[in-house]
Amino acid sequence: MITARNLDKSFGRTHAVRDLTFEVRPGVVTGFLGPNGAGKSTTLRLMLDLDRGRGETRFDGVRYAELERPLREVGCVLDARSFHPTRTARDHLRMLAAAASIPTVRVDEVLDLVGLGDVAGHRPRGFSLGMAQRLGLAAALLGDPHTLVLDEPANGLDPHGIQWLREFLRAYADAGRTVFVSSHQLAEMALLAEELVVIGRGRLIAAGPVGDFVGRFTHQCVVVRSPQVQRLSTLLRMTFVGVAVAAEDEATILVEGLRTEQVGDLAAANAITLHELSVRTASLEQAFLEATGGDVEYGPAAGSRRTGSRERVTT
Repeated sequence: MITARNLDKSFGRTHAVRDLTFEVRPGVVTGFLGPNGAGKSTTLRLMLDLDRGRGETRFDGVRYAELERPLREVGCVLDARSFHPTRTARDHLRMLAAAASIPTVRVDEVLDLVGLGDVAGHRPRGFSLGMAQRLGLAAALLGDPHTLVLDEPANGLDPHGIQWLREFLRAYADAGRTVFVSSHQLAEMALLAEELVVIGRGRLIAAGPVGDFVGRFTHQCVVVRSPQVQRLSTLLRMTFVGVAVAAEDEATILVEGLRTEQVGDLAAANAITLHELSVRTASLEQAFLEATGGDVEYGPAAGSRRTGSRERVTT
């Protein structure tokens, strides 16, 4: 369990993180989301005692700086290129293993695990971003820790690499371990994460299951396709108070405020043929944009914004 309490950090007059409190449970992958400038990187550095600020974070009740064997308990990747450019990938990990009293045999195990076994003797200064990400993950896995804290681990990975990472992290969490991952790739996060911590301008916006977050900031609707859609629309408005009915095309309507059973029963009672009756749920991306629209630190100029956007620009 990760427990962050009252994290707070300012850089001069800029308040980067504001009284941030949340928990990350073991057994699930928790995504860490926020717009650019939201304070995610600063939060991660505060959690790992790399920056001075107020508040504290405990990993199973212990602050990171007080862990006796940190590499064996918390694996971290905050910078994919945090390695010596002239040291081989294997030697980079051997150095870390020696410092943490980890057997050298573990080095080749993790290199094979992340798919870098064939380039273990190469210098990582020539690695692509995706390969550097894999080397960083190998370093985080050296001590077989119970907790992983990863900042944008999918950056630079190709589709096969992203799929592999997703499956690996889900399996890691399924084994009862704690996985905390920040990312800007919302489509991937929707597939990976089961719970979320979402911040904006350093403040907590939401924390909890992905479904709860999407439901809180968006609305689901019932999709109805019928050759008698106009008649059904009229009946819905006459029968149910407050129902919202909108046409998607000439044969399809979107209904908000009712369950599929209510729409289906009304159609059946009036001998209306249905070709589709389904629920459409908003995406994580839609929920994220709605939740954080007023907390975008760096956005387009006002003249280029879409009508209705809540985005604002800070100068």
